[in-house]
Amino acid sequence: MNKSGREACLRPPNNGGKPLFLTCSLLMFVIFLMAPFVKAQVQEEEVPSDDPVIEQRLANLSKELRCLQCQNQTLADSPAGLAADLRREIRIQMKAGKSDKEIIAFLTQRYGDFILYKPRVTFTTYLLWFGPFVLLIGGLYLLFHYIKQRRDQITEKPLSADERRRAEEMLASLPGKETT
Repeated sequence: MNKSGREACLRPPNNGGKPLFLTCSLLMFVIFLMAPFVKAQVQEEEVPSDDPVIEQRLANLSKELRCLQCQNQTLADSPAGLAADLRREIRIQMKAGKSDKEIIAFLTQRYGDFILYKPRVTFTTYLLWFGPFVLLIGGLYLLFHYIKQRRDQITEKPLSADERRRAEEMLASLPGKETT
C-alpha cells in the first residue's frame, strides 16, 4: 500500500518509526532548501534625481516631515518603506514644478498635521498642551471650594451637661476603659 508523504507523517509509527522519521526529515530538508528562493518583500533602492537642486530641496523638505511609520524620525532619517515612497512622491511633485509649500499642503491634506515634524501652533495644539493643566487647576479649585463649603457647614458646639454625662456612662461601660 503506497501512501503519500502527508499520510506517512500522520500515521502512527511502525517498524520503530523509521518511515515517519525519514518522511518528516525529507520534508524539512526540502523546506530548508526552498527557503532561500522565497521572495521576501524587499524595499527597492531609491533612485536619486539627476538634478542636484531637487535632491537638495528634497533633503531640506524631508527634514521637516515626519515618517508616518517610525513616528519619531524625519523622512530624511527613516529607512522605512513608507518613507521611501513619500520621498519618491515628493521627488515627482518637485519635478512637476510644485513649490515646497504646495507639497507640504498636499501632504498635510492627505495625512493631517501629524506628518509635520514640527506641527503648527493652532488652537488645537494649545488645547492639547495646556488643556490638562487647565483641567487640573479647575479640579483643584472645585476640590478646595467643596472642602471649604463642608467645613463651613460643620458647626462645633460644646456638649450639654446631659450629653456629657451620657457619654461618660457609655465610656465607663466599656471594659478596660477609664474616663477622666
